[in-house]
Amino acid sequence: MRPLFIVLEGPDGGGTTLHSALLAKRLEAQGLKVLCTFEPTDGPIGTAIRNDLDTGATFSPLELQKRFCSDRAWHLKEVISPALRAGSTVISDRYTPSTLAYGEALGIRREELEKLNKDFIQPSLVFLLMPPFDVCIRRLKSRAKLDALEEATFQRRVYDLYAHMAEEDHSIIRIDTSGPKHSAAEEIFERVKEKMESV
Repeated sequence: MRPLFIVLEGPDGGGTTLHSALLAKRLEAQGLKVLCTFEPTDGPIGTAIRNDLDTGATFSPLELQKRFCSDRAWHLKEVISPALRAGSTVISDRYTPSTLAYGEALGIRREELEKLNKDFIQPSLVFLLMPPFDVCIRRLKSRAKLDALEEATFQRRVYDLYAHMAEEDHSIIRIDTSGPKHSAAEEIFERVKEKMESV
């Protein structure tokens, strides 16, 4: 069975981190090799991005997205591609759709963002985790610390851009994660199982 490259996307508070872990656990229980990873990464570029966001460092929107893409290039070369070659299914908490949604919300033209991401490999599956917006905000407010990209007005723009993305691209699987976590996790797992059986 060919390993899959699965991406979980969505606005902050959508549950990408939780459901990446739940999916990985479920697939491992089926006897599959799984690598669970995330962006920005814990590599040298991703770590610098996280530190800058946490401290409120200032940089232009385009510079920020270029840094995310540099981190993605490192991620593919050092983590994702080697794991796929070794036969592991890879689950990534965020990938190119984050650059498109967050970058456009920051005022960068979609064409410019697509150009930055044009050479990256395409995932086998993209899940968009989209509870109602008020649920996302409630979850964000429960966090001890927010970074520079988690302010509510900005998050509304991001949320709407993700919704538009799913309307444009019918290959994106939209999941409402506002209910019991096991229900959404089961829906995600079933869609992954369908994909694995079809390749």
